[in-house]
Amino acid sequence: MFEFGGECRYGDGEPTDNAARFYKWFTEGEEKEAWLQNLHYGVFGLGNRQYEHFNKVAVVVDENLAAQGGKRLVPVGLGDDDQCIEDDFTAWRELMWPELDQLLRDEDDATTPACTPYTAAVLEYRVVFNDAADASVEDKSWNNANGHAVIDAQHPCRANVAVRKELHTPASDRSCTHLEFDIAGTGLIYETGDHVGVYCENLSETVEEAISLLGLAPETYFSMHTDKDDGTPLSGGSLLPPFPPCTLRTALTRYADLLSSPKKSALLALAAYASDPAEADRLRHLASPAGKDEYAQWMVASQRSLIEVMAEFPSAKPPLGVFFAAVAPRLQPRYYSISSSPRMAPSRIHVTCALVYDKTSTGRIHRGVCSTWMKNSVPSAKSDDCSWAPVFVRQSNFRLPIDTKVPILMIGPGTGLAPFRGFLQERLALKEDGAELGPSVLFFGCRNSQMDYIYEDELNNFVEKGALSELVVAFSRQGPTKEYVQHKMMQKASDIWNMLSQGGYIYVCGDAKGMARDVHRTLHTIVQEQGSLDSSKAESMVKNLQMNGRYLRDVW
Repeated sequence: MFEFGGECRYGDGEPTDNAARFYKWFTEGEEKEAWLQNLHYGVFGLGNRQYEHFNKVAVVVDENLAAQGGKRLVPVGLGDDDQCIEDDFTAWRELMWPELDQLLRDEDDATTPACTPYTAAVLEYRVVFNDAADASVEDKSWNNANGHAVIDAQHPCRANVAVRKELHTPASDRSCTHLEFDIAGTGLIYETGDHVGVYCENLSETVEEAISLLGLAPETYFSMHTDKDDGTPLSGGSLLPPFPPCTLRTALTRYADLLSSPKKSALLALAAYASDPAEADRLRHLASPAGKDEYAQWMVASQRSLIEVMAEFPSAKPPLGVFFAAVAPRLQPRYYSISSSPRMAPSRIHVTCALVYDKTSTGRIHRGVCSTWMKNSVPSAKSDDCSWAPVFVRQSNFRLPIDTKVPILMIGPGTGLAPFRGFLQERLALKEDGAELGPSVLFFGCRNSQMDYIYEDELNNFVEKGALSELVVAFSRQGPTKEYVQHKMMQKASDIWNMLSQGGYIYVCGDAKGMARDVHRTLHTIVQEQGSLDSSKAESMVKNLQMNGRYLRDVW
């Protein structure tokens, strides 16, 4: 069997980092003969319908496996993380098990109609409690070098916060942080257009609430292991590598995702350790097919966090090995489009981050884990005891044309401006080195020029110095009507068509659900009207721009 998680959460349908090399090898190059006749396979894709190329990678791999002789056991599963991907997987899995059962049974079992029952085990690490005195060495392992030849998601390096400043004016009721990581001496390098991954920490009040719910001493010092005392592996090969030995407070601060809505498997794990039978039954119901609609409403639509759920079911007290293996997912890095160029800032990585601060339907204030950490971070300019985070760089295909004379169109409202600030720094540095620059237009959007017009002086400076030919700004809360970047695009339709006709590139960065879709529709309209094309030919032209790498999107 072959399982493939195919849709990434960034970019626009590219394979995930750990699948990119396989995908390129499997789908490109010389045409392969039917060499997979002995392979029986099933593909399940991890995707999100908000992206244009929903589960494209999974679909392509499924088709290629069949074309090269593989025997498809079940139709490709299209997981949709915009809804409930667990339910999608469960439905696919229920089709897969009978096929596998039929395939793997011995001939002697051929007359047995029953399918092998599937029961999910609750994962658990082996936990060893250690002397609390060892906790004093926790942070000493973190220095500027990570000890590995490669800096990546598994081996990040420590980077201090060098600069932090607020980009919105006091008149704004929102917040946006400009932050600079100091990467001097770390060995970390980046290119203009790349992403930085940041491992941040949970807020102290979130951690204290989790400690209270678990009912354990915060300074409990422990280590987790994936093997038994005798060295044999624990059953359940899907255990993640354990994090380093630390106190419970540190583990909850750095490694546990406490604010996401728990998956159904986590509810079953909590049910297994709920001392109140009514609570256990309720948890199992929410995780069952019969409770699907209730889970969708009570959990997903209401955005209930893990700690809210644990507070609702206080008798569920899983041991630490179960909590970190089966209940709390690992806190994942947050990715940001780098808003600087190494030509201008070789020892700094700049980030432009909007604060996430929303009130949920349950009445809880949801604070973004990383955006809040960035807003509250202490830069080295203000204190030697500055904030720091483990970081790494993820390469992107969001690149300026190699030929500096090629026209470029950039569309990035709000923090979608981030990579274009890097682009413009790059172009300014190239110009100062004597390069000839082609025309460039930036479409930027914000609410009000007196509130959230971020980097205004810098953008005007790029225009004055010739790195940017034209700056077009849309204000959605200033004036009698709401104006967005797509409206400004229509006003510049002729210029956009001329730049595209001259081989120009178009870049879009920002919100995938709203802005990027509206911009895509507007681009289609401009191509159709300015090129006097029918709808299908306009769509074909836009597709060709994408296929040829001239229409690039960095959306989330």
